[in-house]
Amino acid sequence: MTTDTVMPCLWFNDAAEQAVRHYCAVVPGSAIRNVVRHADGSAFIVEFDLGGRPCMAFNAARDAAFTQAISLVVTCADQAELDRVWDGLLEGGAPQRCGWLTDRHGVSWQVVPASLGEMMRQGDAAQRGRLMAALMPMVKLDIATLKAAWAAEEGAIA
Repeated sequence: MTTDTVMPCLWFNDAAEQAVRHYCAVVPGSAIRNVVRHADGSAFIVEFDLGGRPCMAFNAARDAAFTQAISLVVTCADQAELDRVWDGLLEGGAPQRCGWLTDRHGVSWQVVPASLGEMMRQGDAAQRGRLMAALMPMVKLDIATLKAAWAAEEGAIA
């Protein structure tokens, strides 16, 4: 048994291939690697890379709802990429707070700037507090606003 790779597996009723094609078109560094088909030609298992990470999706022909208890995180280099990925994944879905959205298949996503993690790791408690105060009411994240909140002087309102 190898334990080299842990990969998410997304369970769909009958839309695995459609969903994966959409994700691969939206998330940079993504591609379908293999589709295992039933005798009728419909997709059974779809193996793909999502942002360079191995994933799998399959059609189980019965409803099993996704929940926000697990989400996929896409880190984006800049605002243009964040906007493109957000808008693409949101198509037919529903926006949530704090950079989260639920796509048209019910999968939860967090679309965040790569700089967010850096600010959280490098900042002091006051900077993290200002950053979170700016982030919490946002729907789609605005990188300039987050950076301004993080960089603001102690006691300043960003």
